Amino acid sequence: MQALFGRNDEHIRMVEDSLHIRIVARNGLLTISGPEEQIGIAEKVIGELTTLLEGGRTVGTHDVKLALRHLAQHEDEAFRKIQGEVIEVSPKKRPVRPKSLGQQRYIDAIRNYDIVFGIGPAGTGKTYLAMAMAVSAHLRRQVSRIILTRPAVEAGERLGFLPGTLYEKIHPYLRPLYDALYDMLETERVNRLIEMGVIEIAPLAFMRGRTLNDAFIILDEAQNTTSEQMKMFLTRIGLSSKAVITGDITQVDLPPGKISGLIEVRSVLRDVEGIDFVYLGQKDVVRHELVQQIIHAYEQFQTSPSSSEDPTRTDKSPQTAQGR
Repeated sequence: MQALFGRNDEHIRMVEDSLHIRIVARNGLLTISGPEEQIGIAEKVIGELTTLLEGGRTVGTHDVKLALRHLAQHEDEAFRKIQGEVIEVSPKKRPVRPKSLGQQRYIDAIRNYDIVFGIGPAGTGKTYLAMAMAVSAHLRRQVSRIILTRPAVEAGERLGFLPGTLYEKIHPYLRPLYDALYDMLETERVNRLIEMGVIEIAPLAFMRGRTLNDAFIILDEAQNTTSEQMKMFLTRIGLSSKAVITGDITQVDLPPGKISGLIEVRSVLRDVEGIDFVYLGQKDVVRHELVQQIIHAYEQFQTSPSSSEDPTRTDKSPQTAQGR
């Protein structure tokens, strides 16, 4: 009962607030009062969450939100499919699970296609889930190595302007990949695999001229690749390899006049068999709940007519404009 209700009863309060019902617990029994249809949804939500707990699962607020979203839309099977998905990583680490239907589709695409493009805003799990699939594939001996790469630039590859050795210059750009990796494997194991060359983390420029066989390859932050870099990367993929390319086409940091390779490739490869494009959205954001609202707010601002006006200008009266 305590696990179902959550810390300070936050799970049950979420169900109450979402469905506009009242839930009271007495002597081990739950009493639900409210509109009949909403009571039915609440019963299903509580039933599904109880099933997860009885199966040894830990239920968090995101599981409650997911149950409310899908069960309110009578998508019971979709909810169970998501909850039944497990990506096994290290036995000493918690298994990775999708948190939305979009993430489930993304995982299915990675399993079924050799090249997958995961496109969506920040916080949708694009890189994290790809990393989990890569680690799982290596542990199952489906690939012999993991190669992680990203453009080590914000606007042009100008690493020479940074102080320090080459490693010190590129390390900050690749840090997110290390973070995800250490989340799924023990630190000592990661370091050993990197030393052995089984796991390679390098900037995209280092991929030129290579053929990557029997590998799981992840290209992260692909929106910051140029057209030429994207073509170069895609033609590196060798036999028995799988590639996942991730990026957010709303956050391109390339200099003016440069076309994003990720934006262009959607038109170039849309009719090529064996390649899949998966688009994630606001509903797939699994970071702080405010991230969803921030993404939505930016989308509204960028599509509104007033977004073209100067945001720093506070006085837009006709008289002031004429005076200028």
